[in-house]
Amino acid sequence: MSQLSEKEFQNVLEGCRSIFTKKTKDYGTSWRIFRLPSLTDQIFIKAQRIRSIQEKKEQKISDDIRDDFKGIINYCLIALIQISLSNQKEVPLELDPETTLKFYDEEASKVFTLFKNKNHDYGEAWRSMRVSSMTDLILAKLARVKQIEDNDGATISSEGIDSNYMDIMNYAVFCLILMK
Repeated sequence: MSQLSEKEFQNVLEGCRSIFTKKTKDYGTSWRIFRLPSLTDQIFIKAQRIRSIQEKKEQKISDDIRDDFKGIINYCLIALIQISLSNQKEVPLELDPETTLKFYDEEASKVFTLFKNKNHDYGEAWRSMRVSSMTDLILAKLARVKQIEDNDGATISSEGIDSNYMDIMNYAVFCLILMK
């Protein structure tokens, strides 16, 4: 895998982390109230907006779809943090900023490792894909997550919810890299 890809991934993540840090200062960890299905729906709203704009080739609200992809990344990381914290006993809703960023960085690091491993095996095939195709993949992964959530998290032969969030996040990173 090229070092360029790793650097591009890290640059995207730095921008998302900056947004997350600022919003944490503004709102604290109010996102801790969200259950996983609510986070899934937040990601869905952003992905659906992106697809709608791609299909209509116009938008009425001036918010850049790059910001929606960044929102997808941050909501995926929030979901992964929530999954991680659900295994711990009595974690308070309000976390201090330092602890919050520690959790953010830990989950981001896991996704980066997945990115490197998949990039190695797939040979950066994503670079030849269309952003619209990756948007569709994000929506398909969200449909899978919703089905798993509706099945109370049970799967027979599929990856779990966390793996899907990680894949969604990686597709959003790919889109931002390709849209530069």
